[in-house]
This record gives sequence, C-alpha cells and structure tokens, in this order.
Amino acid sequence: MKLKRTVVAPALVAGVALVSGGWLLQHGVQSDQSVFAQARLFDEVMNYVENRYVEPQSSADLYDKAIKGLLQELGDPHTTFMSADEYAQLHLQTSGEYGGLGIQISSRDGWVTAVGVLPETPAERAGVRVGDRFVEIGGKSAQGWTDDQAVKELRGPRGTPVTIRMQRVGVDQPISFTLTREQIHVRSVPYAYMLSPGIGYASLVMFSETSTEELRGAIEKLRGEGMRSLVLDLRGNPGGLLDQGIGVADLFLKPNQPVVETRARDPRESETFRARTEESYDGLTVAVLVDAYSASAAEIVAGALQDHDRAVVLGTTSYGKGSVQSLFPLSGGNFLKMTTAKWYTPAGRSIQRDHSAQAEDDEAADTDSAAVGADGNPVTTDSTRRVPYRTDSGRTVYGGGGIVPDMVVRQDTANAAEKEFIRIASRNAAKYQDALFGYSVAYERAHPELRQDFAVTPEMRRAFYDRLQAAGVTMTWETFQGAQRFTDAQLTGEIARSKFGPSVAAVRDDATDRVLQEAIRLLRAAPNQAALLRAVQQAQPVTAARGR
Repeated sequence: MKLKRTVVAPALVAGVALVSGGWLLQHGVQSDQSVFAQARLFDEVMNYVENRYVEPQSSADLYDKAIKGLLQELGDPHTTFMSADEYAQLHLQTSGEYGGLGIQISSRDGWVTAVGVLPETPAERAGVRVGDRFVEIGGKSAQGWTDDQAVKELRGPRGTPVTIRMQRVGVDQPISFTLTREQIHVRSVPYAYMLSPGIGYASLVMFSETSTEELRGAIEKLRGEGMRSLVLDLRGNPGGLLDQGIGVADLFLKPNQPVVETRARDPRESETFRARTEESYDGLTVAVLVDAYSASAAEIVAGALQDHDRAVVLGTTSYGKGSVQSLFPLSGGNFLKMTTAKWYTPAGRSIQRDHSAQAEDDEAADTDSAAVGADGNPVTTDSTRRVPYRTDSGRTVYGGGGIVPDMVVRQDTANAAEKEFIRIASRNAAKYQDALFGYSVAYERAHPELRQDFAVTPEMRRAFYDRLQAAGVTMTWETFQGAQRFTDAQLTGEIARSKFGPSVAAVRDDATDRVLQEAIRLLRAAPNQAALLRAVQQAQPVTAARGR
C-alpha cells in the first residue's frame, strides 16, 4: 500500500522523531526544541533519502516504511497497521462466516486435497469426500497450487457457482461438481459429548459471534443426556471477541460478579465488565482445561471462573495475551490496530505476560534436551515469577501473566525412541503427513466393515511402515517399533477422521489425553464444586504452583 503526504504528516513525523530522538540529540538537536522542529528535521532526512540515496526511493514508500518502523519500535506485536484487505480478513476470522463450499483443505503430494467436509454444506450435499484431490477449480488446473490460491478461488460471494473437478481414490476419471457458494458457519463448539455417566465434554475452539449460544446449546443437550459435571476445554483456543468471552463467563456466574477489568492509560477509559444475567447452570460442577495456546478471551473465561471459585483449572499455564486492541479508522480504508489497555482478572491479576523474558529463556534452553510430548508437540515450561492472589473463598492463585492452573497436568513426554522417530518425521514433515493421510484413506476405503472402536493391528503397523519407507521417510524398523505409542495414536486419529468424521476422532483421542483423564478422575469423585475445589487442593497444594 502506498501512502501520500497529507496534512496529517506532522503528527506522523513527530512520532517517528520521538522514537529516533536519542541519537539526533547528539547531532545538535536540543532537548527543549518543539515538536515542529523535530518534524522539520525528520522532513529534511526524508528529502535527503528521497533525492540522494543510492537506490531510488519514492516519498510514498518512505512514509509507508516510517509508519511501520514507528509501530515496530514500540515493541508490541499487537499494535499494527492494517490495510483494507487485512482488515477484511480480520473481520472474516472473528465473524466465523464466509461464502464458501464447506471443504477443509490442505496440500498433499503437490495437490490441494479435501481433508475435511463440513456437515450440511454444499460440498457434503454434492458428495465431496475426504481424500478427493482438486484437479481443476473454475476451469483452471490446480496442480501445484498453494492452499491460499485454492481458498481465493473457492471462496466468493454467496449464491455464486463454482465448478471443481476432483480426483478420487479408486475412480479412473475426475469427478465434476458445480457447487453454489453459501454462508458457511464455522462452529465455535465442534465437539460436545458425554465422557462417562454424568460427565459431559465441550470443546470451545474460538470466540466468534455465536460462541455463547453455541456453548449454551451444547450444555443443554448434554444436560438432557444426564450431565452433572462439565469439562470445558479451552486448550488451543486463541481467543476472539471480547463480548463473547464475557458472555461465556456469564453463563456460570451470578449477576453483577466481575468478569474482567480493562485498565487504560487514562483511568477514565478503564472499565469493569460484569455478569448481567442469572446464572444459567447453578449446581453444575465445572473443570476448565487450558494450555500454552489458550489466549485472550479464553484466559478471561478461565481467570474469571477460577477467581470466583466457579471452576477448577487444569493443564498448563496459558499464553498470557492480556492486552486490549482498538481499531482506529484511517484514510483509504486502512486501520490502525493499537493496544489501548490491559486485562485484569476479578482478583486483580494481569493476564498480560512478559513474552520477551520467556523468549530469552527459550533461546537459552538446550534444544536437544527440550521436552517433547508423546503427541509430538513441545512441552512448554513456565519460568515467570509468580505473585499470589486470593479467590472469593480465599484460595491462593497466582499472577504474573497467563492463567496458572489450580492443578498443573502435562501430557506424557516422549521417550528417547519416540523423540528419534519424531525428529525423522519432522525433517520429512510433508512426506510423513502425505503417507499418513494416504494410508488412512486407503485403509478405511478397503474396510467398509470398520467399527468405531477398531484397534491398530501389527499388520497395519507394518503396512504403514512400508508406506513411510516408500515415501522417503526412512528409518529402521526398530525405531518405528519404539514409537508405537505415537504411531498408533496417529493412525487411530487419522483413520477415524477419514471414516467417521472429526467427532469420532476426538473421542478416540480421549484415552491418551492425560489432562482430560485427570479431569474425569476428579469429577467422578466430586459430588459438587466445593468438593472438587477441596480435591484439587489436596492433590496439589497451591504452593506447588509457584516457580514453575
């Protein structure tokens, strides 16, 4: 995007001059000079660069770079300049709505491939299946396309048609589909089911415009199935809309209880958000799961329920994204997204974490000895200095950024053999994923009698190993056998997803989910929320939360 000089230039250059003023003072600029003198100095530098720099530079480019440099020097990754296109994409992500076909895609073996088909969408109704490859989109060959290229062609105005040709396993010729784009709803609660008698589970993966009502509907469904305790899974939830975070917390809190406070530079702009409605689920025992990828609105919900003793929090310390961004409209349809406040939990804990300190700790860590989970994901650590706070009932919780769980539960770590396998697979990530996906689709297509409780057999392991070798993911049979726990979980999940859909795959994953299993164990033994709080305190004294 190119910016032209306008009457707002003095304000812009004043800001840039303040950032760079330290070294300018050494060259004759006096500290008591007015902002206009600083602006004039900046304009002189601009003129020299524009007219004398060895490579030609337009004034529009230089002003564009100045804006981005000013914001970058703030050291705040959440304060950014947004073009009109970028703003439109942000709105798309937070609204959860777009005109599309209902196909989740990913590149496989050089072809954009359907890896998921959403229910009740044009793609499902037309018979598009997981594993189908895009040969053509809109009359254009899709060979070698990136996901972004495919998305650009597949999405569009609602009610408009698009023709796609798909290559299907076992079918000689590509299949043609002409589909009409519709408004596709991206669900905030993709999974909600009973874990065991009396215990329900709901996964909330984002906070979009319909999150509160989706969760309410899921809870009502589960209560109809006999749910007395709920596991609310916020792991991997990056946040989203503030009002939806407040709305979700409101479902479990009493009227007028604070949910979150925003503290701004100007105290007059600070605000406390409170629960407004009667508690919808009084008496429902609640456990909340978080991890290092739970952020923003997810942390608001977890922190509010924890501070009011309305839920116990299990897992690992959340990310710590506790800053508030405001959007300021600019000329040309552009926007400035800028941090204007920070979030605090009802007990007064800042959610915002010092990520620069954490990054230094990460850099100092020995990569080879870093812990890896049995699922192949890194096991995060928390070296933040923690400060104690008190909940409504006097329990100790800890501040310092992010939400520290009442009980820290980490996934099992990988053993040496599993680490070796994961390193080999990671070095050949694309080949490995293609082999896993291809084997899983082929296996479920060859076994129409497959049941949801299928088990991975030695024959399946050998066949998958052979497919990896053929794909160029080379390792010894001993290495592969040593990672059986990891490969069995991968095969189970991918085959279940291909054959029965993502909900069944999620259920099959529960058995190896250590955090979820601990929540189930606690809830089974706790007749009410007070008993659950006591059980957590007895299992892990609050002092253990300090210094992780």
